[in-house]
Amino acid sequence: MIRVLVADDHPVVRQGLRTFLDLQDDIEVVGEAADGEQAVTLVADLAPDVLLLDLKMPVLDGLGALGRLSGTSTRVVVLTSVSDPSDVGPAMRAGASGFLYKDVDPQALVQAVRAVHGGQVLLAPEAAEAVLAAPPPPGDGRRQDAAPAGPAPLTEREREVLALIAAGRSNREIARSLAVAEKTVKTHVSNVLMKLGVQDRTQAALYAVRHGLA
Repeated sequence: MIRVLVADDHPVVRQGLRTFLDLQDDIEVVGEAADGEQAVTLVADLAPDVLLLDLKMPVLDGLGALGRLSGTSTRVVVLTSVSDPSDVGPAMRAGASGFLYKDVDPQALVQAVRAVHGGQVLLAPEAAEAVLAAPPPPGDGRRQDAAPAGPAPLTEREREVLALIAAGRSNREIARSLAVAEKTVKTHVSNVLMKLGVQDRTQAALYAVRHGLA
């Protein structure tokens, strides 16, 4: 059973999500939070598997809550009605495992909860485009146009590693899956990030999805 906590300052949204999610055989809504501070408290008290988190909330907003939840085992899916592309990158860097908009199809939301619970990184297409199109952070040293337009020339092994990164696997899990040393995986991951012109595993996963490599 996937235990879900819903954090949104609109009661009708919380009730709607609870009603729909509780219809699923493998999902149980264990609590509701009306602001970010309450979400942080309930995550500590209830230890849900997945938190559906709105960004714009009183007391403590979604980004603030994400910062406070760093290090917990709860996987966070941002679920927002705000379509500002600049929100996506900070949310993902703060630890979100998914980023969706409230106009998402209900069944797609259910699949997203299951996917994120299973270790995947999942973004709405618009959110993925926003991350991929964002310029490098200050001090990154990469030119904004450095990333290749098409699929990068990865080796067959690097493509396997990239697909496993996109599936949310850790270096240890990748090493076990490919029957190689974890040190070897670290080298492959470094090579993949360098060739793709991205700076972290989340951006690599987004690249894989965008170019059909996952």
